[in-house]
Amino acid sequence: MFSIRSLLIGLLTATLWLSSGPSARAVAAVPPVNGPIVRGFDPPDQPWGSGHRGIDLVSSPGTAVVAVMDGRVSFVGRIAGQGVVTVAHGDTRTTYQPVSATVAVGQEVTAGEQLGNLTAGHPCSGGTCVHLGWLRGDTYLDPSTLFPPVEVRLLPAGSAELAAKLAAQRAAQLRVGSPGLLQRPVPGEIGSRFGMRMHPIFHVWRMHSGVDIGASCGTPIKAAAAGVVIGSSYDSASGHRLTIDHGKVGAHRLVTVYLHARSYSVRVGQQVTGGQVVGKVGSTGWSTGCHLHFSVLLDGRLVDPERYL
Repeated sequence: MFSIRSLLIGLLTATLWLSSGPSARAVAAVPPVNGPIVRGFDPPDQPWGSGHRGIDLVSSPGTAVVAVMDGRVSFVGRIAGQGVVTVAHGDTRTTYQPVSATVAVGQEVTAGEQLGNLTAGHPCSGGTCVHLGWLRGDTYLDPSTLFPPVEVRLLPAGSAELAAKLAAQRAAQLRVGSPGLLQRPVPGEIGSRFGMRMHPIFHVWRMHSGVDIGASCGTPIKAAAAGVVIGSSYDSASGHRLTIDHGKVGAHRLVTVYLHARSYSVRVGQQVTGGQVVGKVGSTGWSTGCHLHFSVLLDGRLVDPERYL
């Protein structure tokens, strides 16, 4: 399922960081969002000149923005009408904007810990961007050097046209379904399917936003594909809820949601690989027994998960 995605990424030289390993020069840094750099570091020749004093990474409003390294929050506020968070890391500091903060000044954070959510206000190629800056004193540093280098390959003539054609085919396929794109998060059979149904608890006709996959309590729940955890919460209806953003696939943003777990073993901002255990099946929230409720969103719209499994 990943061969087409890998080809597209290689041909378009765009890196989604859906699965990145440690790097000696990355000093345990993680990207602030799960998206490629669409504008690089281009500081001015003179301090007063125009330029680009950081990097822009594309994502979408509401996406969790995480700390790139361990540190302490030193500023939360608004600058030029945009929400800004600054984290101090010894003699350097990183800045993130535009962000609606969920942290406070003085709070200690670890790499990958959520600082807030991306807000509209910094449009860029491909959507909305978070601007990441990195400074030592008054000197701007290149934040892209914190992360593993991107491998660039020289491709034969006509590769761009081929990539565009494959991307269009993949986008069209995803709109109607793409069997095998996602792996089944638990091995059980599907009971209640996507669509209108009689609710088993409230006995009213209502929409079922995903599929219920039967599994005994304690069964490992696996990520349906590589991505980054953008939500982990609890509420009376969903029980323990986990949300994983798989980035752009064939020009469409793909997100999966897992409900009713006993517990989850990953945290917001953490990158996961396809098939990685992220939690255990439970029966929390509005549930009649041990199972996993699994939902899929394509460009923010709920779709039938069975079309992608």
